[in-house]
Amino acid sequence: MRPLLIAPLCLAALLGACAETGADVDPILDGAPSPQFHSDVAACRSLARSQSQLHHETMASTAIGAGIGGLLGEADSGGDALGGAVVGALAGAAAGASKASDTRRGIVLNCLRGRGHAVVN
Repeated sequence: MRPLLIAPLCLAALLGACAETGADVDPILDGAPSPQFHSDVAACRSLARSQSQLHHETMASTAIGAGIGGLLGEADSGGDALGGAVVGALAGAAAGASKASDTRRGIVLNCLRGRGHAVVN
């Protein structure tokens, strides 16, 4: 594997790990928290972090971005498929990490709602 391709794959893995920050959401409640609230937040965050398929989706987005970028780079008049693949991988990784973070955030908030907490965001 060329050294130039290793960097975006490492960055994709890093972005995938950063996507777990979506589980660290600080929910806003409509009213006072119940005595059970803090333990429920911890349990819901743990649930969100345990969703390993989100990491796989980030890696898939990276690979798809690399493929599309490589094709577009090759089709360009300069014919730089490798450069296109690198840029595409970075864009795919960023998009996948952002989606995974949003999904984890939603899991935490919906979990809290399911446990009876009046979560606003």
